[in-house]
Amino acid sequence: MTTDAGPTRVQQLSAFVDRARYEDLSEAAAEQLRIRVLDTLGVAIGALDAEPMIAIRELVDDLGGAPRSGLIGGGRTAPDRAAFVTSGLSRYLDFMDSYLAPGETCHPSDNLGAVLACADSVGASGKELLTALAVAYQVHTRLSDEAPVRAKGFDHTVQGAYAAAAGAAKALRLPAAQIAHAIAISGTANNALRVTRTGNLSHWKGLAYPQVAKEGTFAALLAARGITGPEEVFEGNKGFEDSIAGPFSIDWEAEDLESVLRTIIKKHNAEIHSQSALDAAQDVRAQDGFSASAITGVRLRTFDVAHSIIGGGEEGDKRTVRTKEEADHSLPWMLAAVLLDGELTPAQYHHERILADDVQDLMRLVEIVPDDELSARFPQAMPADLEVTLADGTVFRSAADSYEGFHSDPLSWGGAREKFDALAAPFASAELRDRIAGIVEDLEHHEVADLMDALAQVRGTRA
Repeated sequence: MTTDAGPTRVQQLSAFVDRARYEDLSEAAAEQLRIRVLDTLGVAIGALDAEPMIAIRELVDDLGGAPRSGLIGGGRTAPDRAAFVTSGLSRYLDFMDSYLAPGETCHPSDNLGAVLACADSVGASGKELLTALAVAYQVHTRLSDEAPVRAKGFDHTVQGAYAAAAGAAKALRLPAAQIAHAIAISGTANNALRVTRTGNLSHWKGLAYPQVAKEGTFAALLAARGITGPEEVFEGNKGFEDSIAGPFSIDWEAEDLESVLRTIIKKHNAEIHSQSALDAAQDVRAQDGFSASAITGVRLRTFDVAHSIIGGGEEGDKRTVRTKEEADHSLPWMLAAVLLDGELTPAQYHHERILADDVQDLMRLVEIVPDDELSARFPQAMPADLEVTLADGTVFRSAADSYEGFHSDPLSWGGAREKFDALAAPFASAELRDRIAGIVEDLEHHEVADLMDALAQVRGTRA
C-alpha cells in the first residue's frame, strides 16, 4: 500500500500502531490506562440490567456466534458481537471518560469493547491489551484534535472508526499492512451523522459507538483474511479530507502513547460538559439558607460548547425530557436534579424521577447563557458560573472550572475504586469486586483470560 510519493497516510498510521510497545508507556500513562479500564468496567457492569442492554444481549444470544470472546456476566460470542455488547454496556449510563478538543469531544474508553474482545479472542496478555488500548486512545484523541467533524454535521464516532480498528488490529497482532487495511475499511465505511445527538434523543445515542466498535473489529478480522481497503482513505479523491474533515496533518512518527493523560473521567453521571456546573450546583445546595423548594430562578453562565450541545443552543432545546437519553444530555434537567437531590447517579435516571413534577418544573426555571470569556478558557478549563435566586430575593452563587477527574486533577486509583464499587456492588460481591480490581491494578502481569474469567462471574441482575 504505497504510492509514487511514498507511504500513504494510512500506512504511516499503521506503522505507528505496529511499532507501539507497552514499554513505550510512561508509568503515569500506564497507571491512568489501568484506571480507565477499571472505570469503564464499573460503568459497564452498572448497565447490565438496563432495558436496551438486556434486549441487545438477548439478540446476541439468539444469533449465536463462534465463542471466541467473553462477555461481562458470562457467555461467549464472536469478537465483533462481543465488542458491540461490551461497548454498549460501557456507553449506556453515559458515565465514561472523555477527551476535550477545541472542535470535538470524544470518549476514548468506548474503544475498550473492541480491544477487549479482540485481545480475548487471541489469548493476549494484559500488556498487549493495555498497549492496544493506548493506541486507540492516541488515534482517537489526535484525530479529534486535528480533524474535528462536529461542525460539519458528523458524529465524533467518525474519528472513532479509525481508532477502534487500530486498537482491534493491534490486539489481534496483525502486521502493519493488514493494520492499514483494517483502518482504511473501517474509516471509509463508518461516517455517522450528528443527528444522533441533536433534538429528541433515542437509544442510538448510546449505541452509535458500539456500532463503530463492532465494525472496527470486523474490519480488522476482514483484513486478517486478506481483504483490502482504500489505500488513500485520508488524502485520496473524495477521501476523508476531501469529503469531510478538510486538510489536516499528523506526524505519526512523532506520536507517543501518552494522550490518556489528557483525557478526563466523569464525577457525575452526566454529559461531560456539565461536570463543573454540577459541582457548582452541589456547592450552592450546601450553602446555609438554601432551599430548593424556594427557587425562583437559576442562571448558568458557561462556555459555548456546553451551551451548544446540552444547554439549548445549536443542537436543540433541552427542556423536553422524557427518557434517560434526553435527561443526561439536558443541562437544565441535570442542574434541577442536583439542586433537588444533591447528586446525579444512575438512580436519578429512573423513569419516575425523570418525569417527576419537581424536577420538570425546576428545569423550566433554568437559563443557560454562553459567555465569551468562559468560552475562551475551554478546553483547558471547564468554567461554569451559577446563580440561584430564592423567592425572598436571596442569591446563591458558585463557580467552578474543574473537578476531581479533570486532567488538571487526575482521578486516583482510590477514587476510581470508589466509583467502581458504587456501580458494581449490585451485581458483584465484595470478594468479586476485589478480584476484578486486583487483576486490573496489576494487569500487565495477568492474561486477558484472567480478567474475563472474573467478569464472567458478575451477575446479570441486581442482588
